[in-house]
Amino acid sequence: MHDDEAFSLDLHDANQAGVYFVTEDDLGTLADSTHDARLLLRTIDLRDCTDKDALLLHLANALEFPADQGRNWDALSDQLRDLSWLPAADGYSVLLSHTEDLRDADEASFDILLDILDTAALDWQQRDIPFWVFFALPETEFPPQE
Repeated sequence: MHDDEAFSLDLHDANQAGVYFVTEDDLGTLADSTHDARLLLRTIDLRDCTDKDALLLHLANALEFPADQGRNWDALSDQLRDLSWLPAADGYSVLLSHTEDLRDADEASFDILLDILDTAALDWQQRDIPFWVFFALPETEFPPQE
């Protein structure tokens, strides 16, 4: 995604919301757009995050999961579809930077995370609440723009 594409997204439209791959350079524009749209923003740096346990800890801290909640895939799925402790009238936006560290070190966890986030976005979509997730990868991961 490039800056012009970020601006073409209607961040208020729950039907457009979901999981997207972007470049690291897009995160600033997306953060500004999220702020302008009055969505609750959480930015999570996954640099050096190389396994499931580290990933779950990063997510729990950034999304302020209740301390009494489990730290496993099922709990993560449940928590992402709830977020009652993080009320957001206009929706949510999660920016994940340096996601290639997890993908390269633990592709299975990366893929499971994608599936869980996609399911959560669809669940929020049914409630007409935007839930955006942007996975940032290096520019070299994307085909050249013509």
